Amino acid sequence: MPQLDVTREPAQCLAYSAEFAPALIDPDAGTPSGVVGPNGKGAVKRYNVYRNNVTVSLIDTLVGIFPAVQRLVGPDFFRAMARFHLRATPPTSPLLFQYGHDFPDFIERYEYAQSVPWLADVARIERAWLDAYHAANVGPVAAVAVASVQPERLGDLLFTVHPATRIVRSAYPALTIFAAYRSEGPTGPIETSEPEDALITRPDMEVVVRHLPPGGAEFLISLIAGKPLGLAAATAVDACPSFDIAASIAGMIESGVFCAITLGDA
Repeated sequence: MPQLDVTREPAQCLAYSAEFAPALIDPDAGTPSGVVGPNGKGAVKRYNVYRNNVTVSLIDTLVGIFPAVQRLVGPDFFRAMARFHLRATPPTSPLLFQYGHDFPDFIERYEYAQSVPWLADVARIERAWLDAYHAANVGPVAAVAVASVQPERLGDLLFTVHPATRIVRSAYPALTIFAAYRSEGPTGPIETSEPEDALITRPDMEVVVRHLPPGGAEFLISLIAGKPLGLAAATAVDACPSFDIAASIAGMIESGVFCAITLGDA
């Protein structure tokens, strides 16, 4: 690969890096003037090879993060879309798993993806899956934490959400599409067109992705915002009068959504 002159002063190294890095994702950019090969020779070909390797590696990273999206649109379309994203949004972290947080929003704006309007939400679920996977390890709360509370105090309960918990709301059946295309194998027709809200968390070592019932997203969003159980339940019932509070709490605890439950002020 092209060589960096480690004898430079720190300020010179920073200036060199500022010139070296941006051209890596711009195929029309020339080779930075400070790049040299062995024995001080020019390194145009070496730099171009390195630039291509960087591009391919970052695209492959997106393929690994968004497999369902690639299966939906096909490898050629996906890699072309990822290449445009890379040029518009270069990585800002040396950790590859951090790359791609902006990809769903890019897909939503991408001209050639407008015929698949659910694609961005499928990507959001995939990105949330990876973020949940890498979230801090915290033990989930047990159901007994609620069962031991006096009935008249249930409305005052405050829930601390597990660091891995994510919500993705979609106007499309994005969760059903995600589940159908996430892994290799034959896929059948998607027989629903209803909006879906996805719950993503990781109570132990395995990421859990579940469908939230109507009112469930409003309920959990309220709890995340620090509202007590009584107010969160009222918000959920306003959104869906048939919302089952007890079943929803039990399901969320079973899924590992919460890591602590405390009593607020009466």
